[in-house]
Amino acid sequence: MPIRSDLSKDVELLVLRQENEVLRRQLNGRPRWGHSDRLWLAALSRLISSCRWAELFPVTPATILRWHRTLVRRKWTFTDRRHPGRPCTRRPVKALIVQMARENPTWGHRRTQGELARLGYSIAASTVWEILHAAGINPAPRRSGPTWRQFLTVQAHAILACDFLVVETVLLKRLYVLIFIEHGTRKLHLAGVTARPTGAWTMQQARNLVMDLGDRISGLRFLIHDRDPLVTRPFVRSTQLKGYGASLRCRGRRG
Repeated sequence: MPIRSDLSKDVELLVLRQENEVLRRQLNGRPRWGHSDRLWLAALSRLISSCRWAELFPVTPATILRWHRTLVRRKWTFTDRRHPGRPCTRRPVKALIVQMARENPTWGHRRTQGELARLGYSIAASTVWEILHAAGINPAPRRSGPTWRQFLTVQAHAILACDFLVVETVLLKRLYVLIFIEHGTRKLHLAGVTARPTGAWTMQQARNLVMDLGDRISGLRFLIHDRDPLVTRPFVRSTQLKGYGASLRCRGRRG
């Protein structure tokens, strides 16, 4: 039998104390775990290996993971910040936008927005883009050229994309993970993890990636990213690639 560490013994004692406290509160029937009980057990699970969860905790490992997901979801609901959204664009205005775009093939969504402002219609450029995209009208001046999907397919082996992922620790601390992915090979590069990302930190991670890739960087030409303020111009220049600051709203993701 392997010798357990002092930390493992302390965690086991704390779990048993918490279980006894729950049983004392409810002498009859099945134990009911309150919010504080779930938070405490989820925090204790972080201190020992997951392979021992089944023998140590009074609930299954799947239950502990479900509790943690629920805690994360409760923390980041932002229900106190929610406000009613903007009213929908009226149908006559949508029809006018589509008509203007079809009659003027060289106009982009920003030019269309400016012409609408002259007519007295106050509407955001992103809303104009969404209406044109829903109508199947590609951005000018490439309405007769390759689509975004075709570009990604043809240039897949020359494209490197980057984005930030968000993960939550068991204590509900938010961490930001910067990743890069090669479209051609689907190879994922973990650039770095931090709790406080900055423009300088992001640029340094890009430089480290270029050093790791070595001569392979010469086969990559395009860097696709969202319009996150952390993705600065020095960051794009440090990758030695041509940056495409694709709005996530325009590319099927958030901007």
